[in-house]
Formats: sequence, C-alpha cells, structure tokens
Amino acid sequence: MLTRPDPGSVTILFEGAPIRARAGESVASALLAAGILAVRTTPVSGAPRGPFCMMGACFDCLAVVDGVGGVQTCLVPVREGMRIERQHGARDVAAEDAA
Repeated sequence: MLTRPDPGSVTILFEGAPIRARAGESVASALLAAGILAVRTTPVSGAPRGPFCMMGACFDCLAVVDGVGGVQTCLVPVREGMRIERQHGARDVAAEDAA
C-alpha cells in the first residue's frame, strides 16, 4: 500500500489497490501523488489520458468513480473507501442505467 504521512488521510481503491490520500484533496491529485498518470483511454485510438488542467476544463481526467463513468476526478474530493477505475473509451450510460 502506498502511504503518505498525513494524520487526516483516507484510503481509496484504484483498480482494487489501496492508496492513502489526504482528506479533502481531489481524486486526481491523490492518483498523481501515487504515481498514477493515466486514468482513461480515448474512445477512438485508445491513447492514455490523465489529469491536465486540474480545474474541470479539459476532461482528460475522466474515470469511473464508485461505478459511475465520466467523472471529472479533478473536481471530486476523496472520501474513505472510494472505488476508482480507469475509463476505457466513452462512458457506457446503458450499463450504468442497468446497474
């Protein structure tokens, strides 16, 4: 498990692996601090993408958060037990509606 010294920390799961994150920081910054640079692949070419602008303008940080695709991870604060997965291609709205 990756750890960072911070008394106000939470544990999030990235593709099943636990990561310690600072309470209140964004999911994107927690993943970057843990060395995770790519959180999605593009729908057409499958190229990896990761957080870029860190303010919600570019949409490169989209990931699946707690089963919901297309989440801008730079705008979402971490919380204990959050599950984050890479988003492959476009968001699958039909699969989310069925869940």
